[in-house]
Amino acid sequence: MRSVRNTMKVARWEVKRNIKNKSYIIGLFLTPAIFLFFFMAPTIFGGSDDDSSTTTVFVQDQLGVYEMLEETVNQAEFPWDMQQTDIAESEIGSALADAENTAYVILDDRVAESGTVPVYTSEGVGQSFSGQLQALAGPLQALQLQQLGLSEEEMAAVTQGVNFQETTAEELAAGDGGTTETSEGGISGMMLERLVPGAFAGIIMLSIVFSGMAIFQSASQEKKDKIAEIILSSLTPNELMQGKIIGYFLLGLIQVAVFIAVVLPLAIWRLDIPVLEYLFVPELILLVGIAILGYLLFATIFVGIGATMADISTAGNFQGMVMMLPFLPFIFIGPVLSNPTGLMAQVGTYIPFTSPGVILLRLATMEEWPWIEIVIALAILVVSVWIFMKLAGKIFKTGILMYGKNATPGEIWKWIRA
Repeated sequence: MRSVRNTMKVARWEVKRNIKNKSYIIGLFLTPAIFLFFFMAPTIFGGSDDDSSTTTVFVQDQLGVYEMLEETVNQAEFPWDMQQTDIAESEIGSALADAENTAYVILDDRVAESGTVPVYTSEGVGQSFSGQLQALAGPLQALQLQQLGLSEEEMAAVTQGVNFQETTAEELAAGDGGTTETSEGGISGMMLERLVPGAFAGIIMLSIVFSGMAIFQSASQEKKDKIAEIILSSLTPNELMQGKIIGYFLLGLIQVAVFIAVVLPLAIWRLDIPVLEYLFVPELILLVGIAILGYLLFATIFVGIGATMADISTAGNFQGMVMMLPFLPFIFIGPVLSNPTGLMAQVGTYIPFTSPGVILLRLATMEEWPWIEIVIALAILVVSVWIFMKLAGKIFKTGILMYGKNATPGEIWKWIRA
């Protein structure tokens, strides 16, 4: 019990002294400010008004649902000028040839049979139009339920949702039969359900890992200022080490909270998807847990290696390589995005240093999760955290009291074996 109290005292001390630090405060607000700048840069410097200009949407309604769709669009306050049309689908290409910011939506038996809605667009249609189309998905799926007898085959048609197949005027003129399928704003709804919480967990991991990297400097600075001996006169090395890990974890969470408070409202405002609905899903608990395990793994390494340095400005090649460990998952970004189930993705999943980042990236891009691989990877992560916690404790205990020079890999190995 005393050990826990001492650990929490160190954690509170780390939080209090850093929360008053000008560098931390600047970084706390600079990160979301940079994100907002790049997020808004295309609008600020591009001068594009496509998303705010009115789109003329002609609806060929063979299902008798036009009034229902019009009410839905009016409630959503989309910049649409909806009109009914009897134009034949074969004539839409010539109608779009001279049109701008115009779209044709065809509602026929294909909605019930395959959940497909052909959409033809002209030049000038804003990028947000694909997302706005999803407002029509709900009423059309309700129509499916009314028209179908809910047999096994028909239930499959309903559960597959509604896909808006967009074809541009250029593709029609070129005679290209290919279409761009969009569901839920250009990406499948299932993909967005994975992508949004995956990105959120990734932000958490990066924020607390970057804060955790400050442990490296904290342990080294205490050695340089020669206050470690004073601190250790009333604490054990393990209590000091664990307190630092918990303290910087809390600092990282503070940074995440500020980032979310600034960015989440903007995302809800600018993105034409139900961000909160996709974010707060049960899978988020698992993803955040992976992010926390990743932090604990790197934090134990940082605090242990930081204790071996007499001065962070004199860090050797070995210590510098350790600082690069959190960035190893970037090696797997290409292979994972191109093939989330491939060999390289699986290898990255099982390597402790790359596992957190690779797992989050894979789960954010896969519609069906490989649960066996997830369980194995989590087991490897938990065991790795426990092992490195023990090793870091041995290194920290000896290294924090060594002055005058940076420890060599050979000396660190002797401390571990002792």
